[in-house]
Amino acid sequence: MQILVLAVGRMKAGPEAELAARYLERVGKAGRSVGISGISVREIAESSASRADDRKAEEAAGLKKLAAGYPIVALDETGRNLSSEDFAGLIGGEAEKGVSGLCLVIGGPDGLDPGLRQEAIAAIAFGRTTWPHKLARAMLAEQVYRAVTILSGHPYHRA
Repeated sequence: MQILVLAVGRMKAGPEAELAARYLERVGKAGRSVGISGISVREIAESSASRADDRKAEEAAGLKKLAAGYPIVALDETGRNLSSEDFAGLIGGEAEKGVSGLCLVIGGPDGLDPGLRQEAIAAIAFGRTTWPHKLARAMLAEQVYRAVTILSGHPYHRA
């Protein structure tokens, strides 16, 4: 199964990008043992529409095109707070179903379009606080790596 991280906005160089890249590289190496063939990031530009609802709708259309029919997991502040083990179970469960890809979607500054959230197989949150986009990407990359280590029995996750 391929994991696609779909994000609104471009991640510029900096420590957050380096941290995210480090975890994405680890996923690429360790994921094979649990049926994850790779992980990649695809970005779309933020919409320039004047109304927030229009921006979210335009961004959702772009994200859906990139998703290519794969199941979507939306990262959204209104989503469920999952433990790392539950997140690993979500990823592992999709891999066991034999899906060829799974999309993890991060919205833009206005959030995600409600229609996209409804189409998602799950909506998850990194707590009730709002995180900067760059940190959310790094945190997602780390959690995917942690999920891979949980699924493979690697001692990285010690909780």
